[in-house]
Amino acid sequence: MNQILNTSLEKNTKNLKKKDWFRFQFSVSLSIISILIICGIFYWYHLSKKENFSDILMSSYDIYRLYNHPEDTTDIAETNGLFGIINIPKINLYYPVFSSFSEELLKASPCKFFGNTPKSNGNICIAGHNYDNSLFFSKLRYLSLNDDIYIFDNNGKKYLYTIYDIYEVKDTDLSPIYNYPKNQKILTLVTCNNFNSNRIIVRAKQRSS
Repeated sequence: MNQILNTSLEKNTKNLKKKDWFRFQFSVSLSIISILIICGIFYWYHLSKKENFSDILMSSYDIYRLYNHPEDTTDIAETNGLFGIINIPKINLYYPVFSSFSEELLKASPCKFFGNTPKSNGNICIAGHNYDNSLFFSKLRYLSLNDDIYIFDNNGKKYLYTIYDIYEVKDTDLSPIYNYPKNQKILTLVTCNNFNSNRIIVRAKQRSS
């Protein structure tokens, strides 16, 4: 009789241990899922704030241009820190571009980090964060050769560029900045490839102005 009771107690103890283990596993899994959901919400909220800031920047830029005297040919970027507007119709990209580069500015909108103006020969380099289809340059990978890119300067003049090369380089490779066809007006867009830590490079030549 005692043996039967002992066997029964052992089975109950094992069952309780199994249930406790399953409860522990469930609690841990639930905690991990909750943490991931909270992190995801925070991440998307953070991106939304950046997008909203970029929209505010775009609105302020448009207002500034609206009230700028039409006969004033001074480059507005000298006073408001903006290089102009980049527009890529194929991927529905339309952002103000800062005329200088810093980590904080890059969080708010694309930045010009090399080059002069669309009026002069040289290589204009613009960097933008890749937020994986949410912000800035995340959709550059969907571009193809011969797609159009528009740059608007601060006086509203439009410059058309046509893509002639798309490739990737290591994050330490500076050749896209300094190696370009001389005596031409080149536009170079740079963003991260979040899958392999390389840099995606899109190069275009000015076709008309």
